[in-house]
Amino acid sequence: DDERLADVLEELPEEEQIEIVQDLDDERAAEVLDLMQPDDAADLMQNLPEDRAEAILDLMDEEEAEDIRRLMQFDELTAGGLMTTEPVICSADATVAEAMALIRRKEVAPALAASVFVTLPPFETVTGRYLGMVHFQRLLRYPPHERLGTILDTEIEPVSPETHISKIHRTLANYNLVALPVIDKENRLIGVVTVDDVLDHLLPDDWRTEDEGGI
Repeated sequence: DDERLADVLEELPEEEQIEIVQDLDDERAAEVLDLMQPDDAADLMQNLPEDRAEAILDLMDEEEAEDIRRLMQFDELTAGGLMTTEPVICSADATVAEAMALIRRKEVAPALAASVFVTLPPFETVTGRYLGMVHFQRLLRYPPHERLGTILDTEIEPVSPETHISKIHRTLANYNLVALPVIDKENRLIGVVTVDDVLDHLLPDDWRTEDEGGI
């Protein structure tokens, strides 16, 4: 089904992704890409012929298509090209209990469930002004009624969408992070780069094949 195919496409090498999508009609391709993570869908779209990609985008959910078009504007090896536009975002007045309920949702990927990002409204990318982040381990140390604004980590410096992957992976390693906020010139949160997205680009192209072979 479409949901399973979306999951499979996210894990396949680019060549196999393209081969499968080329065999789908535009409507089915749009349904499947709607279900993929925006950053993975954007990477795939950039490898399709421009007219085919635009035809599929026109059939997709308007908000999903807008996210993908935004990601396609950035170089693949920058924070803008690597980021996902669907992090867990809360207000400073949200409680620990509310944040925990959000990261427990089954549709939230593990890397995105590791942190909650706090902004001013609106609370979807592009958000209001970025205020800070709270790691889930920190959430576990505070009572359910505690407000996120009182436990923010403001020492982690966000990156700009133009930041190159070579700086991003060092920042993730230095701070022991699995997700790094990306902000625009107005200090608004526009996405999050996760460690799995960075690893996909740092590992050899054939790493999945080697892993299947027991290496």
